[in-house]
Amino acid sequence: MSKACSKLREVDLLVLSDIHLGTYGCHAVELAQYLSSIQPKKVILNGDIIDIWQFKKRYWPHSHMGIIKQFIQWISDDIEVHYITGNHDEMLRKFVPFEMNSFRIENKLVVELNGKKAWFFHGDVFDVTMQHSKWLTKLGAVGYDMLILLNRGMNKLSEALGKEKLSLSKKIKDSVKGAVKYINNFEQTVKEIAIENKYDYVICGHIHQPCIKRYMNQTGNVMYLNSGDWVENLTALEFHDNKWSIYQYNDKDFKSSEQFLSTTKEKSTKELFSELLNDFKIGTTL
Repeated sequence: MSKACSKLREVDLLVLSDIHLGTYGCHAVELAQYLSSIQPKKVILNGDIIDIWQFKKRYWPHSHMGIIKQFIQWISDDIEVHYITGNHDEMLRKFVPFEMNSFRIENKLVVELNGKKAWFFHGDVFDVTMQHSKWLTKLGAVGYDMLILLNRGMNKLSEALGKEKLSLSKKIKDSVKGAVKYINNFEQTVKEIAIENKYDYVICGHIHQPCIKRYMNQTGNVMYLNSGDWVENLTALEFHDNKWSIYQYNDKDFKSSEQFLSTTKEKSTKELFSELLNDFKIGTTL
């Protein structure tokens, strides 16, 4: 690997989902800080990485492009990167199966981890709203993004007043019985199907709820995992030394966002795209 460094923390398998690049709620700067601190051996992007539903040409910050560039760098370093499609990037499903060097686009994936079978998929296949009222889901996504923006403004005010941050979306989810029931039903369905198919691990995204829990029924047991998101929870799943853990971003572990951005050379979107092409060794100029 060309960029292997002793200072980087090694991770056998990294799982990211629900980054929602291209939306105002995406915490791309924080994610970039995290990604620059680790050296994964394999990466699984478990859906909703680029939010094609809400993508607008007028909003694509350099920090969002920086995340794509990091993924490209890993691929150039011959690190396996699996992109599993989600509902917000479902347009990519028309390219399944796609493979280029160490990069693949898939709808689901089964991986063997030290003799145990791990089943990866985004999770929207179990979303009834997605199947029957996609317009309602898209409307909800826009509302969620606006709520995150409002929340961010309120947290800046709270910090200025010396108060703790709060999550409006989490409070709403925790207080609305329908939302709690939906999450519980989602997890229950996923676990039971995983046991029926004799998987040891089942790993999803979609519901933005980071989780690791063991589930048992009369026919077997499975470990259910959810990687959370980089809009609200800022979490990832890491598998290392045969153990799963949830990574939770903490800004105290890194330099401030302002300092991080100041050390990154500001480049135009055209320049960044040219760099991406060079990483893939494509002799094309923009």
